[in-house]
Amino acid sequence: MKTVVKAFILTLVLSSVTWIIPKTASGQVSVSFQVFYDDLSPYGNWVNNEDYGYVWVPDVYGGFTPYGTNGYWVYTYEGWTWVSNYSWGWAPFHYGRWTYDPYYGWIWIPDNEWGPGWVSWRRSDDYYGWAPLGPGISIDISFGSGYNLPYNQWIFVRNRDFGRTNINNYYINNSNNVTIINNTTVINNTRVDNTSNVRYNTGPDRTEVERRSGKIFTPVAIRENNKPGQNLSNGELRLYRPKVEKNNSNGEKSAPAKVVSMKDVKPVNKRNMENQPPAKQKNNDQPAYKPPVQQKNNEQRVNKPPEQQKNNDQPAYKPPVQQKKNDQPVNKPPVQQKKNDPAGK
Repeated sequence: MKTVVKAFILTLVLSSVTWIIPKTASGQVSVSFQVFYDDLSPYGNWVNNEDYGYVWVPDVYGGFTPYGTNGYWVYTYEGWTWVSNYSWGWAPFHYGRWTYDPYYGWIWIPDNEWGPGWVSWRRSDDYYGWAPLGPGISIDISFGSGYNLPYNQWIFVRNRDFGRTNINNYYINNSNNVTIINNTTVINNTRVDNTSNVRYNTGPDRTEVERRSGKIFTPVAIRENNKPGQNLSNGELRLYRPKVEKNNSNGEKSAPAKVVSMKDVKPVNKRNMENQPPAKQKNNDQPAYKPPVQQKNNEQRVNKPPEQQKNNDQPAYKPPVQQKKNDQPVNKPPVQQKKNDPAGK
């Protein structure tokens, strides 16, 4: 009997180990920066920058904005997480930092710490806002009063619109950003990932967002993907988020297969349009196309005056008719004159 019990306990232990090991192993999978260099190369250019090393210039259209274009925020157990519709979005929106160049546009500087979204957050009674963190900016620095991002790099939405999947349709015009920034405060909701000892900002408080938006946000679980990419379905966000080492396991330094000179990169206003996201552009066009629709409705009204004019023409044509009637009395005097002729005789 004891032998049977021992065998049963051993089976349970082995089963538990079998169940635990894959989960632990999936979180401990290590890759080098090479995965960034290889996976992102088809979608942009790698340039050797004297300040940051290898940086990536995405081949996207001029209106592109990190954490603003072709994606949205979803609430996960790790906080507000940016879900990108770009096939390469698993990397630049969860690792590294972004910087803006007036000539080349947005440039990504890779790093090895994973986060739901490396942005600075702000809030007020009316708005939520976020902006990409710059190179070398830690969470602690971003909370300080001395860290001021350019006003036009901020994206704001009204509180009631935060959490929408089509949030890009509700961005506030950045001409209002200075006023909004001056009336908002920094959101400091820090969380520590104990598996990697990485600290990040989870963004707005979920219960506060629910109260202000009138919507319920059930936390989405993040599941490990075994290859680059991400997909949200059935309440799960399958995301590739490996532990990234800066060098290869053999000690060799990672490097892109192809590195171009910055002068050979097209300026942002002449960037290849092939990677422009149709869905994003279509969503953005909806508000832009509404004025023509309204104009069409206005044209209906504009077309009504011709009908009214036509109705008005009826009275306008009456004077000739009345004039014709008035002509009869005018013709009568000759008749009367004719009758008076015999009397004159």
